[in-house]
Amino acid sequence: MEWNKGYLDLVLVPSGFTMFIVYHIWLWNKVRYDPLSTIIGKNSRVRHFWVTSIVKDNEKKNILAVQTLRNTIMGSTLMATTSILLCCGLAAVISSTYSVKKPIEGAVYGAHGEFMVAIKYFILLMVLLFSFLCHSLSIRFINQVNFLINCCSIGVVAMEYVSELLERALVLNTVGNRIFYSGIPLLLWIFGPFGVFLCFGMLVGLMYKLDVVSRSEKTGFDESSHGGGGENV
Repeated sequence: MEWNKGYLDLVLVPSGFTMFIVYHIWLWNKVRYDPLSTIIGKNSRVRHFWVTSIVKDNEKKNILAVQTLRNTIMGSTLMATTSILLCCGLAAVISSTYSVKKPIEGAVYGAHGEFMVAIKYFILLMVLLFSFLCHSLSIRFINQVNFLINCCSIGVVAMEYVSELLERALVLNTVGNRIFYSGIPLLLWIFGPFGVFLCFGMLVGLMYKLDVVSRSEKTGFDESSHGGGGENV
């Protein structure tokens, strides 16, 4: 059987993407069963305390709450705008007849036919569209929190409901960012499958370094949380 350069795309690209997905499945289980060992779980706990503190002292902190949520909306808006602008650019490239969508055959080791190039751009386009969707939904939930958080003190809505909406918004924001990050290795796919696999490996290693906290940090957070809880009681 004759070796085909396209076999590299069939092996390296799915392997890198599978590594990325498996890591996030592991991270999801880690956040679910041992949340304080991850940055995501710690931030979730702190956000719950933040909502509680805002509601208890709403007269003094209502402007602070709105400003904090506004800054979060600005971040999600920036990512959503970036994603949709890249989608428009990719759509223009796909529909054009420019030679930019025809990579130099000698510089690309892997599949680089017309059909394969179209698949590469299409997958990247879908990734950016899903990132835009997540950030748009995140903005929607944060806008709801923006209105409701100042109503908890008068008993219109429950504090747990507002905290749940905020958590849902920030989870969507995180998912949108992670999907956007996966577009970086896929962008390198235009130049060959080796860069995709290597970039996915580096990305997973970097995310692990940033997502998982050390034992000393986890212990310190546990002590501060229990201490704060005792004072409130």
